[in-house]
Amino acid sequence: MHYESEEDYTTVYSGDEDARIYSTSDDDLDLPEDDKVNGSGEINYTFLKEEEIAKLQKDYITEVSTVLTISKPDACLLLLYFNWRDEELKDEWFADEEKVRENAGLLEKPMVKHSASANQPITCRICFDEYYYSSESTISSILSTSCGHPYCRDCWESYIRTSIRDSGPACLMLRCPEPSCKAAVGPELIENVLVVTGKKAEYDKYKHYLLRSYVEHNRKKIRWCPAPDCKYAIKFDAPDRMSSYDVSCLCSHSYCWNCEEENHRPVFCETVKKWILKNADDSQNGQWIMVNTKPCPKCNRSIEKNQGCNHMTCTAPCRFQFCWYCLGPYGTCHCNAFNRRATDMSGEVWGMAEKERMQAKIDLERYDHYYERWANNGSSKERALKDFDKVKTVHIKELGHIQKNTIEHKYDFIIEAWQQIIECRQVLRWTYAYGYYMKENEDAKRHLFEHLQGHAEFSLERLHKCAESELQQFLNLAHDDKVWFIEFQKKLVSLTKVTGTYFDRLVTALEDGLSEILTKKQKKKVLRN
Repeated sequence: MHYESEEDYTTVYSGDEDARIYSTSDDDLDLPEDDKVNGSGEINYTFLKEEEIAKLQKDYITEVSTVLTISKPDACLLLLYFNWRDEELKDEWFADEEKVRENAGLLEKPMVKHSASANQPITCRICFDEYYYSSESTISSILSTSCGHPYCRDCWESYIRTSIRDSGPACLMLRCPEPSCKAAVGPELIENVLVVTGKKAEYDKYKHYLLRSYVEHNRKKIRWCPAPDCKYAIKFDAPDRMSSYDVSCLCSHSYCWNCEEENHRPVFCETVKKWILKNADDSQNGQWIMVNTKPCPKCNRSIEKNQGCNHMTCTAPCRFQFCWYCLGPYGTCHCNAFNRRATDMSGEVWGMAEKERMQAKIDLERYDHYYERWANNGSSKERALKDFDKVKTVHIKELGHIQKNTIEHKYDFIIEAWQQIIECRQVLRWTYAYGYYMKENEDAKRHLFEHLQGHAEFSLERLHKCAESELQQFLNLAHDDKVWFIEFQKKLVSLTKVTGTYFDRLVTALEDGLSEILTKKQKKKVLRN
């Protein structure tokens, strides 16, 4: 859609009150079933530091410990075994406690009983050192889990540290070193061994795995921020059916909480997944080959035309010479004459291979159209982020110096304009993925989509140009022009507001399945453009 002027742009969409509305469903769009989710509701999410998550975890363990009347370390072991699903744990526990204990490795009665005396020492079952009761360190040197198999502290330390180092999160399911024993090694014993021996780093790593396990198995409510090295998690409280999962972490990383890809309103998560897979699909290479090459009529090898003339010679050993146009033997064809039958794709003369090639060309050109604009808006957003950083750190200081005015918030309108630009670039980027997956035969919806998208894009370009070039012009003056600056401020504030309105309208319409129908007057204007 093309607008000749700002006046023409303004009159295209008047928001007439007599615009007709009709009910539709997401079935009118060629989207996956899981993508057809819509709703409304306030987005509520909170940031959680590791210590806050640890408190939630501790309270969770305490609650289970109280209900099952067991110790907190035992409750922690059971929750680990049940992947932190407390309802499932409670149901199975009260149905058959003995079976749950056996499966989880939480034995009620020791398999091995031992006692130390002056005549009967306790032998470590790994290093075979003997410990007598007369020794003052006997009690603290020999440790065992619920099974009762005795091992000295040094052997326990080596066993636990090796597991944490080599097994990673699997160390949470550590079992007794006895080969035939399935008794679980719980957090209480691990803390006793590592903290007493001064191996705090290993114990902190174990606690980190324990915390991660709690969050990873509560992904319906809490998820870690996917940004590298970020230690924040986000707890999401929102209606089950809603239109947006966009969040922005305290580390400045913005993403979709549901699929952990970049923010992608107004496109749903399943469409994002399809689009990303398509962009990485090797079949696009095959489609390019089909469009840009032709098969040798003799050996059927794909040949790309890399020079100007149409005299083609296949590579050795074939060496067949043919005409690029008609694929006939070179020098005997007369393909300069228009053959009406050959241009009819429904006729017999036009072979299936040529039909497929022409359709592949159309499909590739359509994909290229949407992908180019999707990628371009992504690049424009990245550029805007860099420019915005310069505006905050350099340009606003220069303005304060030129105007001799550094009052706080005086230049907030510039900040808000750039924030609007960045947000709108991201939205506009994903509207092109939305457009790609629309059904080809939905002309009315496609016209409405392109109509709304055109308004939003045109408004964004005006805002971006104003914030970028007109601000720079003022900075280049190097002196205070109050009249010019006041006009610039009014224009930028107005464009920011108008652009935000158009993008809100665009997002709402797309998430609503494009249920709005243009008035007859608006339709004629859209079609004319």
